Amino acid sequence: MVTIKNIADMLGISTTTVSNVIHGKTGEVSQQTVERVEKLLAKYDYVPNNSARSLTQNRSNIIGLALRGRKDKYENIIADPFFSELIGSIEAKIRSQGYFMMIYSSDDIGELIRNVLTWNVDGLILIGMLHDDFIRLKSRYNKPTVLIDSYAPRDIMNYVNVGLEDEKGTYDMTCHLLKLGHRRIAFLADNMEGVDYVRYLGHQKAFLDNGLKVREEDLLIIRPGMLERESSMEELYHRSKDYTAFMCCSDYYAVTLMNYFSDRGVKIPQDLSFTGFDDILLARVIRPALTTVYQDITKKGQLAVEYLLKMIHGIEFTERDIKVPVELVIRDSVKSLTKIEEPGLKNP
Repeated sequence: MVTIKNIADMLGISTTTVSNVIHGKTGEVSQQTVERVEKLLAKYDYVPNNSARSLTQNRSNIIGLALRGRKDKYENIIADPFFSELIGSIEAKIRSQGYFMMIYSSDDIGELIRNVLTWNVDGLILIGMLHDDFIRLKSRYNKPTVLIDSYAPRDIMNYVNVGLEDEKGTYDMTCHLLKLGHRRIAFLADNMEGVDYVRYLGHQKAFLDNGLKVREEDLLIIRPGMLERESSMEELYHRSKDYTAFMCCSDYYAVTLMNYFSDRGVKIPQDLSFTGFDDILLARVIRPALTTVYQDITKKGQLAVEYLLKMIHGIEFTERDIKVPVELVIRDSVKSLTKIEEPGLKNP
């Protein structure tokens, strides 16, 4: 394979001049020389040796992405539309900044940590980490790290997190349902940790702020595992007769249940209303189109990369808990039970 020195010898110029052309530093190189170098580079199909360059700079130009999955929920976490969009936005942003991405996913935090520690990366983006997971990782990993959607306690460890106005999103959506006359609202999640727990707090707060009682039995937990999902949805179908609306912690579950219930004769929204959270593509293509809470998934991924690069390059910043805003997207999956706005209920 042709080297910079080979090119320099052929043209009778210095290796520094060739290197400057390769890396776009042509301010002090004549246009004629630039053209001669580029012509020879093209002729020999020159490929830069990034490994050697990284060694001289003491950087790998690689950013790691580690995803903690859940074996009871995902056989392939990247197949989830939310995570595929998020990972795609992270990769595109990393590439645009001249870096490369390495990715590792596991539901075993010990396995994930062991593999991450072998990487020669400049920094890490972590997704799906509970606070115990993060503490275990950071006790052995000292390079720059940014989390996405973490709710680890701040008094345990100071960290950078790119998250969302999760509580506000469910608060606003619950207020919207209450304005439309719904009182028997089921809140659906697959756990009560991290993001789902904070979203449930927003739902509770909306009830309490409007003088309504929160009933523990209205919190419904779907079992996400492939072997349990069918029986779990059957149970939810039978319980749905007690409610006028299902408020789901994600669009994925909202769409899954809408299809399941529709196949069993439930008319949506005439018999039962549905709302979701995230505004992924599925929310827009299902019929009726899903009323949901929009979050800018792409922006979240881009911000995670931007803050990690600030840390890598030693750029100071004060904000360490970045929250991407949300907004309601009103579509066709919710039925109004009253034509007159009820007094005493607050607007979202």
